[in-house]
Amino acid sequence: MAEAINATLRTEFGKGAARRARRANLIPAVLYGHGTDPVHLALPSHETFLILKATSNALLELSFDGNSETALVKSVQKDVVTNDIEHIDLLLLRRGEKVNVEVSVVTEGESAPGTIHSVELQSLAVESLAIAIPTHIVVSVEGLEDGTVVRVSDLQLPEGTTTEVDPETPVVVISVPHLEEELEELEAENALGTDAASDEAPAEESDEA
Repeated sequence: MAEAINATLRTEFGKGAARRARRANLIPAVLYGHGTDPVHLALPSHETFLILKATSNALLELSFDGNSETALVKSVQKDVVTNDIEHIDLLLLRRGEKVNVEVSVVTEGESAPGTIHSVELQSLAVESLAIAIPTHIVVSVEGLEDGTVVRVSDLQLPEGTTTEVDPETPVVVISVPHLEEELEELEAENALGTDAASDEAPAEESDEA
């Protein structure tokens, strides 16, 4: 579902204008797509930040200058020091349009006792209807045993969502962790082996007669 945002048209451009906009608690943005001319906008900083914090593929219902357009947040530029949003690229969408996005993978449940799970694929590239982009892909690890591998082909994708990723790609792997004591024993054995090898090494012959 698209989040409603009241935007304003920007008439000033350049670094100075962008700094002034940010001081006024506005985020510079550009709306483009479908062969239309780019539209330069300013978005309310706090409201936009909260929307982007909640989802990585945010849909916005933009109202500006008497117009209303639906857009997908395509990219976000942030200050490397303050992490403040400096600029947003918005992709213009039409009704019924599909988009290609990256959707995060999350797990739920607990694997079998004594095992842990590792997420091998943090996000999945999918094609989805713009108005129904999944917020995440859920993988249940409940009760899964050591050695279990959940692959892309095992994922339950929402209706209307597809992926071109290799079906055999591992997503989550279940394993038994190495105990700290076992690691210490291995390190001790390696150390003893190194010392023994040093003791058995032949002494170099003296050059003296």
